[in-house]
Amino acid sequence: MARLWVPHRMVYVADHHQPDHTDCPFCEAPKRSDEDALIVARGETAYVLLNLFPYNNGHMLVCPYRHVSLYDEATREEVAEVAALTQVAMRVAREVMGCQGFNIGMNQGEIAGAGVAAHLHQHIVPRWAADSNFFPIIAKTKALPQLLGDVRASFAAAWPHP
Repeated sequence: MARLWVPHRMVYVADHHQPDHTDCPFCEAPKRSDEDALIVARGETAYVLLNLFPYNNGHMLVCPYRHVSLYDEATREEVAEVAALTQVAMRVAREVMGCQGFNIGMNQGEIAGAGVAAHLHQHIVPRWAADSNFFPIIAKTKALPQLLGDVRASFAAAWPHP
């Protein structure tokens, strides 16, 4: 098995401060405008926003409004809406960006690598056949072809409204 050593990622693992509900970015985002908070869509119990530090172009997060840290602490309604919003986000990303696949998942707890372990969130990372290169490893830089505000606007415009 080949291994890529990425010591620049230690900042996400080594920072032991986890926000509580008073300084949580996922509790604060819904209080701001969609454009300012990079929110793509709002549901009843959960919402979708762009990751401020994306792994790839179009990297979205689905978060419940309620400050809950683990998946098994979420209500049935929250779990159902996170799943439904994830499906819509995938469809929108394919329509807007023509992505060919996705990485979807949740890191539960600090030990599992969650950057904000105190507030449940699911990652939706669009992927393309040739979206990886040496830049993130050698230069500690990820080349993203679009500004976050432009991506948010295109996703929000394509998001179906009931």
